Amino acid sequence: MPRLDGLEVCARVRERSTVRIIMLTALDAESDRVAALDLGADDYLTKPFGVEELLARVRAVLRRARWDAVPPATGLRRYGDLEIDLEGHVVRRGGAEVRLTPTEFALLEQLVLNAGKVLAHRLLLQRVWGPEYGGEHEYLRVYMGRLRHRLEADPANPTFPVTEPGVGYRWLPR
Repeated sequence: MPRLDGLEVCARVRERSTVRIIMLTALDAESDRVAALDLGADDYLTKPFGVEELLARVRAVLRRARWDAVPPATGLRRYGDLEIDLEGHVVRRGGAEVRLTPTEFALLEQLVLNAGKVLAHRLLLQRVWGPEYGGEHEYLRVYMGRLRHRLEADPANPTFPVTEPGVGYRWLPR
């Protein structure tokens, strides 16, 4: 880097933020690794490295980031005539209870707790079905269709769980 070295950048970022930092560097000495980790880096990877290893380390850092996160607020959510009680695991549309399977509710819960954000296919699969899942996009299509059928007045024109083509799904609170 032209003006600052990676250690200095890490220290400056850490002064202002808790953003996750993975150092990618050619410096291979133990003292460099220790210094980076002591300054607040979450991981340290020396060049050359494989893409699969980098991706695995990113996933590991993101997993640890979820452990640190404050649990999301739960409770009753209202979206028009749709009412979702996250604590009670109850969904109502127009006052009538909508029965969901545990998997459907888990998927709905992820969408609602992250309202407005696009949740990637892989992330949803791993959060709902488990860490060994990731490429089974058909599962999401099937379950999203079931959710739309149960929750939407017009499932062909969804207003809540919308598809972000090639990326994932987003819950649009209206």
